[in-house]
Formats: sequence, C-alpha cells, structure tokens
Amino acid sequence: MTIRVPEEVKDQPPRRADALSELQHTLARAGELLRSLEKSPGASKDTQLQQRLVELEDDRNQLSKQLSDYEAQTGRLMNLYVATYQLHSTLDPGEVQSTIAEIATNLIGAEQFALLFWKGDSGECEIAHAQGLEEAGSGLYENGRYSGGDPAIDATLSDGVLRIGPIDGSDVVAVVPLSVQGAVVGALVIHKLFEHKAMLRADDRDLLDLLAAHAASALFAARVYSATDRKLKTLESLIQLVKRG
Repeated sequence: MTIRVPEEVKDQPPRRADALSELQHTLARAGELLRSLEKSPGASKDTQLQQRLVELEDDRNQLSKQLSDYEAQTGRLMNLYVATYQLHSTLDPGEVQSTIAEIATNLIGAEQFALLFWKGDSGECEIAHAQGLEEAGSGLYENGRYSGGDPAIDATLSDGVLRIGPIDGSDVVAVVPLSVQGAVVGALVIHKLFEHKAMLRADDRDLLDLLAAHAASALFAARVYSATDRKLKTLESLIQLVKRG
C-alpha cells in the first residue's frame, strides 16, 4: 500500500497555482533584467547602475527565498491533507493501520517503529503493527506485547503527551499518543529514522500532531464498523436459515 493522492488534491486551487506561477515569473524577469544591465555599455563605470545591480541581486535573492519557503509550505500542507484524507478514507482496520505505517515511513521517515494499543485491562499493549523491531534490539517487546519499561513510552501512555527525543533514559526518537475522546488508547513509537534523515523537523511535528489527533479515531471507527458489519452478516445468515427452515 502506498500513500495515494486524491484526485481533488492533484488539481490545486487556482489561487495557489497562480501565486506560485507569478512568483516564478517575477523571479525570471528579475534575472533577465539583471543580465541585460550587466551587458549595458559602461555598466562597470556607472556607480548608480552598479548600485541598481546590487539592489536587483538582493531582490532576486529574496524572491528565491520566498519561492523556496512557499514551495516548502505548500508541500507541508499537501502532506497534512493527504495524510488526513487517507486515514479517514477507509473503514477497514487493516487499511487504516497500513496507512498509519505508510505515513510513518514515507512522510515522517521512520525506519523502525511500533503501533501500540492497550489490550483491555491487562496493563499491556498489543503491537497492532510494527516495522524493523527485529533490528531495534531494544528488548521492550515480547510475544507481540509491550509491558512497560521505557520511561518515554510509559509516560506518554499515561498522560497522552507527544514526546520527541532525546529523552532521558530512553532511546526512542518520538512517542505519539493515540487518543479517542480524550482517552489514551495507545501510541506510535518511533525507534529509528532512515539514515538520510538526521532528525525530525518542524513539518514532522505537524504530522506527528496530526497522527495524535486522527489516527486513533480513524482506527477506532474502522474497528467499530468492522465488528458491527460482522454482527449484521451473522444476523442475516441466521435469518436466512430460519426462513429456509
């Protein structure tokens, strides 16, 4: 499964596309004007012209930075929208869990992580989905369970606060609380990022906050729907048996 971009997202709002196009066009014109002035006769001897060249160069640099910032912001908003859309686009629990894993892998850059959910009143969390735990070698997970032991994970499961490393006494990169109506039902524990990603950035924090707000509710809704659907199908089968009898 891969993160799918919905059709309505592929066609961005005209104002956003026009603004980006206009900024790029302005930047190109500034470059052309700068080159034309540099080629003008006597340009190297004219103090005022030299000053104008410096100003144009500064303007072009500022436009370049604005364009880069704009594209980064657009990409961040796109990732947030797609992630939210994907989480709520299905009522299949397995697909929701896979979507959470895809967001962790493809958008956040997590190489090793575990998706934990409380298992009744047992005081343990079940591992609903995991990646790379064999290589993690943390010893925190046994028989598909987490029974406690890491201060960062334990604290987040208790108070529902997002934690990002470094954290005293813990090797985790981040612990994302998963809550439904204010109750903590689990956590996404990120143990390691891919080598090409040195650390979590500001836009990653946005994605982690989004997961904290939407992941658990999406999965909870999918599980309720799945359980209800199974009960309805069982009831329909019993009704058909009674009719045939």
